[in-house]
Amino acid sequence: MGQTIVITGANRGIGLAMAQCWKVRGDRVIATCRQPSDALLDSGVEVIDGVNVSTPDGIANLQAALGDTPVDMLYNNAGIMLSETVEDMDFEQIQEQFEVNTLGPLRVTMALLSNLKSGSKVGLMTSRMGSIEDNTSGRKYGYRISKAGLNAAGKSLAIDLQERGIAVAILHPGWVKTDMTGHSGNLTAEQAAANLVARMDELTLENSGTFWHSDGSVLPW
Repeated sequence: MGQTIVITGANRGIGLAMAQCWKVRGDRVIATCRQPSDALLDSGVEVIDGVNVSTPDGIANLQAALGDTPVDMLYNNAGIMLSETVEDMDFEQIQEQFEVNTLGPLRVTMALLSNLKSGSKVGLMTSRMGSIEDNTSGRKYGYRISKAGLNAAGKSLAIDLQERGIAVAILHPGWVKTDMTGHSGNLTAEQAAANLVARMDELTLENSGTFWHSDGSVLPW
């Protein structure tokens, strides 16, 4: 029997590819987005639009649409990447990325906690750019700060949800050819999606809270 999977930010890119991957294998996929693309609508998954993870109304829309639907897997994929440098610092941009990339997944997870049960899994789409040890190039202040914050939140969630039987994965997709990267990279969205789906399949309470690359290697904090 397939799982019931909720994924945020599934309008395009990796999120869309993951939704399609789960759908093909027979899972019930509930894909959320702010505004659905034609590709998402044509994918055959269930769609909940009007879900902005950074606003109370967006979270309320998600809760209302799901009701008391039991969720086997929640994958927090929605995110944005903007750019700041020492020469061109934009604190409003940094705050926007923090709201979407850090607080957004935490808001969604808390809002759907009653839909999760023992054996459920939570995935957080982070980035190795959130690794402090791995930072050798600077720049991208808002994205780095927001993903480092998400990593910290994910580790705490893994600890706090352990007694409920809920495991948490903190996942870097790899360098993927999407709109966010200007279509540079060494993986297609479909390849990254397959890797990420495999990592979620391997997630257990024993390895919960690990910061992984989608290829299965463990990344430094």
